[in-house]
Order: sequence, then C-alpha cells, then structure tokens
Amino acid sequence: MNSVRTLAVVVLAACVALVALSLLDLLVPAAVAKLVASSAFVGVAIVSGAWQTTFGRLLLLGLLLSWCGDMFLVGSSDTAFLSGLVAFLLAHVAYIAAFSVHGINRRWLLLASLPVIGLAVVVAHWLDPHVAPYLAIPVRAYIVVISIMVVMAFGTRGAGGSTLILGGALLFFVSDLSVAAWRLVQTDFPTYVWGLPFYYCGQLCLALSVSQSRSH
Repeated sequence: MNSVRTLAVVVLAACVALVALSLLDLLVPAAVAKLVASSAFVGVAIVSGAWQTTFGRLLLLGLLLSWCGDMFLVGSSDTAFLSGLVAFLLAHVAYIAAFSVHGINRRWLLLASLPVIGLAVVVAHWLDPHVAPYLAIPVRAYIVVISIMVVMAFGTRGAGGSTLILGGALLFFVSDLSVAAWRLVQTDFPTYVWGLPFYYCGQLCLALSVSQSRSH
C-alpha cells in the first residue's frame, strides 16, 4: 500500500512539474516529467496486482499503450501526433475489453449511450473544420472508440464496478478535449493546463481500480 501511495504521489507531482515546465517552454525537462508520470501510473497498476486477473492484465495493457501514446506525443510533428492517436485508440480498445471482462449492466449501457453519442457528434462537428484530410478518418475513429469506452465504463459501474473505473473514463474523455483544442484547433490558451491533470488523474483512477477488482 505504501508503494501505491508513493507512486500515486509521483504521478501527481510529475504532472504538476510537466504543466509548469511546458508553460516555461522547457521541452526536454517537460518530456522527462511526462514519461515519469506515465511510468508511475503503470507502476501503480503493477503494484496493485494487475497481473492477477484478466481485468487487470487488460487494463495494464491499456496503460502501457497510453505510455506509448505519451511518448509519441512528446514530438510535435504530424507523424508523432498520428502515432500517438493510434496508440491511445488501441489503449481504449484494451480498456473496453477490460470493462467487458469485469461485467456490463445493459440498462446502464443503454442509458449512457444517448448522451455520450450526442456529445461525440458535437465534438466531431467542432473538430471537423480543423482536421487535416489525412487525419480525418483516424480522428473520427478515435472519437468513436473513446465514446464506446466511456459508455462501457457506465455499463461496468452499473454492474457493480468501482467508481474509479467510471471516474477514470470520464476524466480521460474530458482530457482529450484539451488535446484536441491545443493540437488540432490550436487555441491561444494552453489547454494542457487543465487537460494534463485530468488525464493523469484519470489514468491513476483506472490503475487504482485494479485493486478493487480482484475477482475478474
């Protein structure tokens, strides 16, 4: 338990450092802080016993793919962004599989579908004018997959899943809006100021949920 707490503190501290270093335009130290924070949330899942269950192993796979996505997004090129997008898309597929293994309440799934789909359509419409033609299909596919991930998280919560699962999924979704605003819409305000804390708290919630799902 002490190891989990220590790693959780590392995630949060490195996230704060990442935001501060990014604002100061210190790119190399910021990249180091980013990978430290991402490595720490992977560590939280491992220390929490991710290897002991199918749910945990699938969730760990999602976290590892997210780590790869974070590594790719250290770069600023279009290729780096596309690589990161694909890595995170695959991470969400792993999360969807994990939630399915955990168990799904169909009523919760259906109730969540309409508002999440509505929000996904709004987001797609918002981004469409700002997305380069070669990114159009990957971005739309990503919106679909992350929306399914959120809907599945609601279904898992309805089946008795931890609130950490739902909280993590929602925080991840919201954090991606900041990435879209910064990297695609290219807003003047550095949206990563709030997006990165949401992202790392979301991943931390998912990593911690492993310890509450030992029977799946």
